[in-house]
Amino acid sequence: MSEPLQTAPNRTWRIAVLEDDTQLRECILLPGLRYFGFQVTGSGNAAELYRNMLAASYDIVVLDIGLPGEDGISILKHLRSMSNIGVVMLTANADVNDQLESLREGADAFLKKPVDIHILAATLHSLARRLAPADAAVSTSVACGKWRLDTEDWCLVTPAGQPLPLSAPERCVLSLLMRESDEPVSRERLIAALTSDIYDFDPHRLEMMIYRLRRKVLSAAGLTLPLLTARGRGYLFRRDG
Repeated sequence: MSEPLQTAPNRTWRIAVLEDDTQLRECILLPGLRYFGFQVTGSGNAAELYRNMLAASYDIVVLDIGLPGEDGISILKHLRSMSNIGVVMLTANADVNDQLESLREGADAFLKKPVDIHILAATLHSLARRLAPADAAVSTSVACGKWRLDTEDWCLVTPAGQPLPLSAPERCVLSLLMRESDEPVSRERLIAALTSDIYDFDPHRLEMMIYRLRRKVLSAAGLTLPLLTARGRGYLFRRDG
């Protein structure tokens, strides 16, 4: 069995995304961030963002700089005058002055568009961890040999300490496998953890997820993930891998 580290309840980080490009916002940013475990609300302009923030509380705001009406820098100044909420700026403008002004006005991070959703998710998780109160900053982690699953930050941490962002399904599967290290976990059990309707879930989706996860780790870290196929029994995560 795996060795549980110090734990704290998982939480879902609440993100407000202000992006006036409807296609980018609704088809890429919102579903992409939800896939990485965030609770996300989108806005198309400053007025809509302010209305949403009156109706609900958020941990971080993702702001596009180039907006019709009130621009992102102006919104950033307004948010900073009211609170210490986390702010990540996005821009398609290559002008370094935008970055300098954003950071000078209190932005926590600055990313250029088109932004890779993996990079944005990793940035948000890192920022959320830094913003969390000290008594809530302890993450829930699962150690398996030299590998560690940081479930609060939604990352798989390699033996060298490199964090690799995970999607919600990847996190779910790895959490189960690493807790049962060196013991095979059946495909049926993994599928049951992924869906409420196991009969409507194509088993090939699990196989493809495992395949893509192995490739992701190899490509990003140059390491072979010790996630093995136990023929006729399912999959297992090797402690000494």
